[in-house]
Amino acid sequence: MRFCTYRRGDADVVGLVEDGTVLGLPDATGLLELLGGDGGGLARAAERARREPAERRPVDEVELRAPLPVPPSIRDFLAFEEHRRNARGGGEVDPDWYELPIFYFSNPAAVHGPRDEVAIAPGSAEWDYELEFAAVIGTAGRDLRPDEAEAHIAGYTVLCDFSARDLQRREMRQGLGPAKGKDSATSLGPWLVTPDELAPYRSRQSFALDMEVEVNGRRYGGGRLDDLYWSFGEMIAYASRGTEVRPGDVFGSGTVGTGCILEHAALGRGAEFPYLAQGDEVVLRVENVGELRHRIAAATPTIPLRP
Repeated sequence: MRFCTYRRGDADVVGLVEDGTVLGLPDATGLLELLGGDGGGLARAAERARREPAERRPVDEVELRAPLPVPPSIRDFLAFEEHRRNARGGGEVDPDWYELPIFYFSNPAAVHGPRDEVAIAPGSAEWDYELEFAAVIGTAGRDLRPDEAEAHIAGYTVLCDFSARDLQRREMRQGLGPAKGKDSATSLGPWLVTPDELAPYRSRQSFALDMEVEVNGRRYGGGRLDDLYWSFGEMIAYASRGTEVRPGDVFGSGTVGTGCILEHAALGRGAEFPYLAQGDEVVLRVENVGELRHRIAAATPTIPLRP
């Protein structure tokens, strides 16, 4: 099953996506309300949408929102070894990276839909995308084992973690962060794809799916989703230690190898792959899942903190 969130009148509503058509649910239920409980909310919603759709509309004619426009939380991991290595200019990876599936918390209030315009972060001259895959929690859990954690996933989506690399670099020199370097935009979509849809592509720690990104029609990079070092079961289990993961929580994989401009810059290819500028169009795809397509807008002026 594939679900989307889209605008109907003044409300965000949920639709089941089948054969290029959105079958709108007959009420204004949000996707978050369909998660949790016994885990069967999505299946029941799909049946309702097929039986009594509020409307049937071609996918290309609806205004898509992020599947979860304001998720409860976003944890973004660093689970691809190639990205970790490339971002360090091809250097050695710290041994602890192989012991700890590290992550940071991103900003749920800065989530964008799959076709939204995205503005450069104020004060940044090194605006970057990050091509990622994400899991959304369907049922709550605490102190989970890796072999049970994956059963708590409601579905998957494409994620782009937009990053102000110059701000990020300055912040992290202070031993804390990232903060404003990754606070302005994260995009999700276009659908929430349930695990059964991707089961035929199961491979190693993940799924045998291609990932790629284009800027202004030119391929900038990409890789394979099954190159993940840490599985989503392991990432979720680690995050659940001593706390609870909740329905709607988003878990980003981190960037696939060559899935961001920072890697090209660190490897000496910055002139060939420049950072994003106003007017650029970025398209990020995961095979059999979907694509995000964003036009880059100018940053708003920075407001001085002190005169």
